[in-house]
Amino acid sequence: MRKVMDGQRTHQHEGELVVFVLGMTINKPWRVDRWMPVFAAMPKMLEELSADPESGLLGHRLGIGPGGPISVQYWSSTEKLFDYASDREALHRPAWAAFNRGAMKTPGAVGIWHETYVVEQAESAYVNTPVTGLSEATSSVPVGRGKERARDRLKQLRPAQL
Repeated sequence: MRKVMDGQRTHQHEGELVVFVLGMTINKPWRVDRWMPVFAAMPKMLEELSADPESGLLGHRLGIGPGGPISVQYWSSTEKLFDYASDREALHRPAWAAFNRGAMKTPGAVGIWHETYVVEQAESAYVNTPVTGLSEATSSVPVGRGKERARDRLKQLRPAQL
């Protein structure tokens, strides 16, 4: 069991931050032959990325959304994200090709979607919880005096814009 961090905490990060959200939609649950390979590919890719500190992946978490699995990933730059997606030596390219071949054989059995956000400002709050999410991907710090509210934490980032 992970250690619960008492009190209120936030994340701390300098530099570019990219949030990449990726999901799989299981449209035909009985077509396990189509969605299981897609489902099995993601943990392998995340393991590959996590093993390489230069990959650009800062951290990630997996969950289940309304249509199937979802991955929230934190990246150090869009360039590193795009580099991984197009790397012919990495696991992503063959997994993507296999998905496309399967999708052509059984249209609509499984879907893939993603969203990419380049984050100009980020605010976070974690209260009495293990280090998780953005604070796990970057660094977790106690909320200091004058930063108790989300509005206050964002003002400290960019006072002229708020």
